Amino acid sequence: MLYFDKVSKKYADDSVAIEDISFSIEPKEFVSIVGHSGAGKTTLLKMILAEEKPSEGEVFFESLNIHKLGRDEMNKFRQRVGTVFQDFRLLPNKTVYENIAFAMEVSGRSEEDIESDVPHVLELVDLGDKMWNFPGELSGGERQRVAIARAIVNQPDIIIADEPTGNLDPINTYEIVQIFKKINDLGTTVILTTHNKGVIDSLKQRVITMDRGRIIRDDPQGKYIL
Repeated sequence: MLYFDKVSKKYADDSVAIEDISFSIEPKEFVSIVGHSGAGKTTLLKMILAEEKPSEGEVFFESLNIHKLGRDEMNKFRQRVGTVFQDFRLLPNKTVYENIAFAMEVSGRSEEDIESDVPHVLELVDLGDKMWNFPGELSGGERQRVAIARAIVNQPDIIIADEPTGNLDPINTYEIVQIFKKINDLGTTVILTTHNKGVIDSLKQRVITMDRGRIIRDDPQGKYIL
């Protein structure tokens, strides 16, 4: 599904964010990417999202070279990738329902789809009773669950979660990880970055470890080892 082919990323000041990495991620995998700050994790995710271009090498999604897509093809590709961030990025003046509906509207979904899919996806993340609340009325864990619902409502092939539990306490962290596992069990590929050793060790899934822009470990059922 996703393939990095000898990818490097160098910036104008000659700093190297990623150096000569090659790896693939198969459909329905759950992959965690770990490493110290500055290891290259965020740059790697930005390349998948086409927010950064490689200095060398190529990144493929299925048979598509991500960084050579035209505007229309790029829009279609981005609809196949859902993103979840540490800081939630919800619209504060819209209700939970409206936040998720907005993501569907941007993708051109019909009003009928919105009315049927938003309640369904909120039930999936155990927030059916918070539909008409505003983000400011929710806990941090609830806001992150809204962000996950927004990311999955258009049924993407891949979910990218960049430090999604970074602002959460252990109980909410556990609940968020269980939701990601549920999403993966339903057939969606999940790519997770985290500094949380407990999360990684509990997943018992593939772990890619990065250091100074390189992949130094790739374990099929790994633990957090730095």
